[in-house]
Amino acid sequence: MSATRSLDATVEALCGDLSAIRAPRGTELNARSWSTEAPLRMLLNNLDADVAERPEELIVYGGSGKAARSPEALKALVRSLLTLNEDETLLVQSGKPVGVFRTSTAAPRVLIANSLLVPRWATWEEFRRLEALGLTMFGQMTAGSWIYIGTQGILQGTYQTFAAAGEKHFGSPDLSGRTILTAGLGGMGGAQPLAATLAGAAILCVEVDPARIERRLETRYLDEASESLDEALARVRAAAADGRALSVGLLGNAAEVVPELAARGEHFDLVTDQTAAHDPLNGYVPVGLGVEEAAELRGRDPEEYLRRATASIARHVEAMLEYLRAGSYVFDYGNNLRGEAHEAGVEEAFSYRGFVPAYIRPLFCRGIGPFRWAALSGDPGDIAAIDRMLLKLFPDDSALQRWLSLAPERVAFQGLPARICWLGFGDRARAGLAINELVRNGEVKAPVVIGRDHLDSGSVASPYRETEAMRDGSDAIADWPILNALVNVAAGATWVSVHHGGGVGIGNSIHAGMVVVADGSADAAERLERVLTSDPGTGVLRHADAGYAEAIEAAEQHGLELPSPPTAGA
Repeated sequence: MSATRSLDATVEALCGDLSAIRAPRGTELNARSWSTEAPLRMLLNNLDADVAERPEELIVYGGSGKAARSPEALKALVRSLLTLNEDETLLVQSGKPVGVFRTSTAAPRVLIANSLLVPRWATWEEFRRLEALGLTMFGQMTAGSWIYIGTQGILQGTYQTFAAAGEKHFGSPDLSGRTILTAGLGGMGGAQPLAATLAGAAILCVEVDPARIERRLETRYLDEASESLDEALARVRAAAADGRALSVGLLGNAAEVVPELAARGEHFDLVTDQTAAHDPLNGYVPVGLGVEEAAELRGRDPEEYLRRATASIARHVEAMLEYLRAGSYVFDYGNNLRGEAHEAGVEEAFSYRGFVPAYIRPLFCRGIGPFRWAALSGDPGDIAAIDRMLLKLFPDDSALQRWLSLAPERVAFQGLPARICWLGFGDRARAGLAINELVRNGEVKAPVVIGRDHLDSGSVASPYRETEAMRDGSDAIADWPILNALVNVAAGATWVSVHHGGGVGIGNSIHAGMVVVADGSADAAERLERVLTSDPGTGVLRHADAGYAEAIEAAEQHGLELPSPPTAGA
C-alpha cells in the first residue's frame, strides 16, 4: 500500500465516523512526535461521544462550540497533525487548517484563531452569515482549542464559587443546610449539582433536555431526577433540613419554573443559572417548546425562534430579580443571561453581580485559576499517580487537599482520564515540573498535556464575566488576552489559541488558551517552567495594573517586575 493510501486509511480510521471517534491510547505514536501526537489525541478526545454533546455535528459544548469547522476540515486537521514535523507549525483558522510553516523546535506546533471578527462586524448576525458560508465556526473556549475534558473542566471552579459565596454570605464555605436554585445541565452547567453537593448544599437544577439529565445521572454528577416540581422541591427541602447534600434535576423550562417558584415565595439561599444563554439561538429553549420542537423551529424560522427565546430569557431574569428583592443571594454565572435580558427590555437586569467580581477576583489577583491535565496513555492510574504527588507537594493548600481527596471517588472521567485543580502563580510551575518528573521516571506511562480553561486570571477580556467591574474601568480592554497568547508562544507552549465570544457570545469577549506537553524531557521541563510562569503571571500583572492591592502584593512576593505604576485613576 502506498504511503498516501496508508495515511488516508489512518485518517479515516481516526475520524471517518463522527459518532465513533475515540482518541488513541497507549505509548505508540500515530504522529511523528509527542508534540504533535498530543494535539491529535486531544482534538479527537474533544469529539469522543463520552465527551462531546453532539459529536456528529462536531459540537463539543456550549450550544454550538465546535472542535472543527466541518467533517472535511476535521480530516484535514488530523492529516496535518499526523504528518507535521517537529520544526513546523500548523495554522488553524476557525477550525480549518490553512497552512504549515517551518518555524523551529522551540515554537508551538499549532496556532489557532477562532471566531475572530473585526469589532464593528462582531455580531451574532454577521457571524451566522459567515458561518453559513462555511467561513468560520464558534470555538467556545476549550472546544476549539482542543483541551475540553468534559464537565469536570469547570467543576472545581464552580465548587470554588459556591464555597466562596458561602464564606462571604454565611461565614463558612460549608453549605450544609443551604439551598441553591439554578438551571442548565449542559457541558458547563452540568458541573453545578456535583459542585454544590461537594460544598454540602441541597441544589435544585432545572433542565429542559431529558437527555442531559440522564447523562448527568450516568456520570454521577447528579444524584436524582424528577419530572414533578413539587416532588423535586420536597426532596431538596428535606435534604436541607437534615443538613444533607443532595442534587435533584427537574425536567422543565427555567423560564417557567423559576417564575413559578418565585411566585410561590419558595426561598433559596443562592440563585444562579448556567443555561447556554450566550447563544440564544442554539443554547436556550423558549417556553412552550420541547427539545425536538425547538430544533424544528430553529431550522424553519430562526428569527421567530430568537424572538421567543429572548422573551423567555427576560421572563427568567425577571424571576431572578424577584429572588434578589426577596433576600436571596443572586449571581450571574457568566453566560450573558443578564445581557440578553437587558437587550429584551429588562432594565434592571444587571442589578445582580457576576460571579467573578462577587467571589473569584481575589483569586485571580494572585494568579489562581483553573489548571488541568490529561493522561495521553488513557490509563486512570496515571491520574491517580499525579493526584498523590500533588497532595504531597501542596500539604498546606486546604482547598486542594479537600478537592483531591474527593475527586477520585466522586468525579467520573469522560474520554481520556483528566483532572483539574485551581493553582496560583508559582504553584502551577511547580506542579508542571513535578508532573514532567513523573513521566521521566516512568511513574506515569506516557506524556501528559497540561492546559487550562480560557476562564482564567489573565487570559480573557469579558466585561460580562471575568473582567466585569474592574477597579480601573478597564473591563473591555482586550490587549491582555492577546499579550497572554503572545507570551505563551514566546515561552514555547505546544499549542496556543485566541478566540472570540466564548462563554458570553459573539461581541462580548476575547480570550486565549495554551497547552504544553510534559514528556519527561529536559526540554519539556524548561518549557513548562517558562509557560506555567508567564501564563498565570499575566493575570497577576493585569490585576496589579488595575490597582488591586492583592495583585501588587503577589507581584512583589514573586519578584514580578512592574515597569509602570498602576493605571491612573485605579
